[in-house]
Amino acid sequence: MFYDIGANVGNVRQLTSTGISEESTEAVPLLADRPGTDPNGACLLCAGELRVTARQLFDTRFGMDGSYTVAECRECGLEQISPVPTAVELKNLYETYYNFGGQKGTLYEKLREKFLSSFLYRIWIRIDGDISFHGRSGRGRLLDIGCNEGRSLKIYARNGFDVEGLELNENAAAVARRAGFTVYTCDLSQFQPTKPYDVVVLSNVLEHARNPRHMLLNIGHILKPGGQVWISCPNGRSWLRKVFGSSWIHWHVPFHISQFSSVTSREVLQQAGFQVAESRQITPALWVSSSIIAGLFAKKRQPTSQLRNPVLMLGLVLFSRVILFPALWIGNCLQRGDCLLTIASKS
Repeated sequence: MFYDIGANVGNVRQLTSTGISEESTEAVPLLADRPGTDPNGACLLCAGELRVTARQLFDTRFGMDGSYTVAECRECGLEQISPVPTAVELKNLYETYYNFGGQKGTLYEKLREKFLSSFLYRIWIRIDGDISFHGRSGRGRLLDIGCNEGRSLKIYARNGFDVEGLELNENAAAVARRAGFTVYTCDLSQFQPTKPYDVVVLSNVLEHARNPRHMLLNIGHILKPGGQVWISCPNGRSWLRKVFGSSWIHWHVPFHISQFSSVTSREVLQQAGFQVAESRQITPALWVSSSIIAGLFAKKRQPTSQLRNPVLMLGLVLFSRVILFPALWIGNCLQRGDCLLTIASKS
């Protein structure tokens, strides 16, 4: 159960009092005077007008300073953060904060590595849900975008793929290279592989993109005809978002730029020239446990170190998977799961 939340990684009162407005109809004010924002206050996908859906969100993982708003497009329904960090700001933030500032050699790190390489992990993802497509075997060239330190590259290679990675964090890419993998650190829009890929993986990555449609268009350029993109991302319509309010782990400001629903994710894929072949929802116990920890312990400007406490995390993961299973299963059936899984083919 010691795998990371996506790319990395208050108090009890926050579990019942969200401190945010889910249904505000107030138009988003112009933010041209604030750094890293769209001066038009417009939707990243369709340039439509935005309305506020969540306020006063803060970083519940790394202890970064700042308060953020999330707004929904009145036209297409996509939700996005405000203010939107610039590309330069994001690169600096990733290199400074992701993986808790590069912590190494901790008990959490050691246990995670053992777990990911064990047979127990393969059993677990069949039970809890495979958010990173680690259970899929095959052949051909596979690119893992946002490969971090290469943990998933090891698994994809073991599953039969010829793997490469793309990672903007120079420090993380260096770790993956030392493990023997080819990892590129250029921007996706500038990436020109020698041969196209059969599969591109976006495991908890699309929500980080400043322009998700352009990201998918660029992926289409490096895929073979009929090639696939495998996408996992948080579900902005998850019922757990309302339960945990501002402590929902997948607000993840300022790193999560967009919040997708099954509708908006399908729409952006179609706009980029993909056809959805498979789509479903799951609710991993790790994600539920992380939201619980954020609700209990997260404080402004302080890193939530409890997210890497192996004993606490293991206990909550087992509690979530065993005790909360009926509620999580019903949420998935009602299309309100915490994670969207999508496989789409290049048209």
